Amino acid sequence: MKKKNIVKESFTFNRIIKDNVPYKYKDYIIYIERVDQEDYKFGLSVGKKVGNAVTRNRIKRQLRSIIDKKDYQNNFNCIIIVGRGVLMRTFKDMEDNLFKAFDSLNIYKEEYNEEK
Repeated sequence: MKKKNIVKESFTFNRIIKDNVPYKYKDYIIYIERVDQEDYKFGLSVGKKVGNAVTRNRIKRQLRSIIDKKDYQNNFNCIIIVGRGVLMRTFKDMEDNLFKAFDSLNIYKEEYNEEK
């Protein structure tokens, strides 16, 4: 993920979580905020209950790698909160679950929506 596509500020995280309805799919809680901007942004949150710092950073690296595999529409901010069950999943399972969640949220560019 490019740095311009990352939500980093805590007040932005809090605003998105407070003002939007969560979408829950297996180990993920996803908040989508539709905005009028020229790009999309993702924010990742892995809580301390998931594991130590090494484990949490590994999961965040894997999620960034999964997110980079597709192209997304502009004009949204997305916060992904990871649950403890992700520790029992393989990378392929994480990828499949996240892509299924994104399919239902309809955030891919049009060429990805037409392939299915």
